[in-house]
Amino acid sequence: MMLQGWRWYGPDDPVSLDDIRQAGATDVVTALHQVPIGEAWAREAVAERKQIIENGQPGRTPLVWSVVESIPVPDDVKRFGGRATRSIEAWISSLEAVAAAGIRIVCYNFMPVVDWCRTDLEWELPNGARALRFDQNRFAAFDLHILQRPGAAADYSPAAQARAKQVYEAMSQADIDYLVMVIASALPGSTTDALSIPQFRDRLEQYRGITSPVLRRHLIEFLARVAPVAEALGVTLTLHPDDPPRSLFGLPRIASTAEDYQALFDAVASKANGICLCTGSLGVRAENDLPAMAKRFAPRIGFAHLRATKRDGDGLSFFEADHLDGDVDMIAVLKALLAENRRRSAADRIVFRPDHGHRMLDDLAPSKRTNPGYTAIGRLRGLAELRGAIRAIEHADRA
Repeated sequence: MMLQGWRWYGPDDPVSLDDIRQAGATDVVTALHQVPIGEAWAREAVAERKQIIENGQPGRTPLVWSVVESIPVPDDVKRFGGRATRSIEAWISSLEAVAAAGIRIVCYNFMPVVDWCRTDLEWELPNGARALRFDQNRFAAFDLHILQRPGAAADYSPAAQARAKQVYEAMSQADIDYLVMVIASALPGSTTDALSIPQFRDRLEQYRGITSPVLRRHLIEFLARVAPVAEALGVTLTLHPDDPPRSLFGLPRIASTAEDYQALFDAVASKANGICLCTGSLGVRAENDLPAMAKRFAPRIGFAHLRATKRDGDGLSFFEADHLDGDVDMIAVLKALLAENRRRSAADRIVFRPDHGHRMLDDLAPSKRTNPGYTAIGRLRGLAELRGAIRAIEHADRA
């Protein structure tokens, strides 16, 4: 059986450790979100968090902190690569602190300026539940008319520009403020800074001239420094894909396709250089064949985000679907992951977690505080569906 993980934002998370136990998860995925981006994690702080998770409630069902998501990669590493010596050394110090606590999987991403991006955090589904959504027209309205990014019009067809203008002209000031908050203010778990509109424009300007090949080279330089350390420590680094897996704001994206990952594995052959297989992010891109990627990169998969996205409209918009009902063939992905998991030792099993659950049932109560995408009940449903599918596949394989 693969290990059932659950993302937890620490002691202030409205989802408790007992909630995680009752959902059936055994492995906690968390990070020291209180530490500013670029600062090294202290070993004492990592040990304290581990103590809370694994020994803070004697007599309860055991939990294990098995995955760090994420140690943020500072902006200067993305812009300067190996020349960002101080930031890379701080990142290595955090890695060493994590390894000293016995944690063997670290997830990270290399998305510039903005981390995972959505335009709606409360998009209502036909059943009344709420989902995360990326609406291409709303995004274009932000880019063209709110951010007013220089040269942005070149990225949109005349028809797309007309739709964006129509959307923008229908917005109230509250609508505009909401969109700025959602896109620019750093969603939960983000590893980029919250930005005002002027700061956003300035940060984009700092990336002028940084193309996809340049950004890929900077990531390879970073990996060339950190992967040997991780391998020596027995830690697997798992690169999360771009979300969504295409250019936003004219910025390069370099973890969006199978070819992107293959280029990184070819450049840095260390066994510590791995992938976080996020079926939701990669599934947004129609040409990505997720079952084939799961088979192709099976030995490199140290961690998996199992969620489903559903494309609609022009194929650039999408929303978070039920875990088994999006565009991804989740059953085929699970079969590939389970086949790989069987080849591994007990100490090297794949950790997966449900992701971006719907806000539903009691979590819809106005008085209930929730993190967008990280409600208890929506993820509980997702984990239950995935666990049931896994049991059925395993039973069929034994028959």
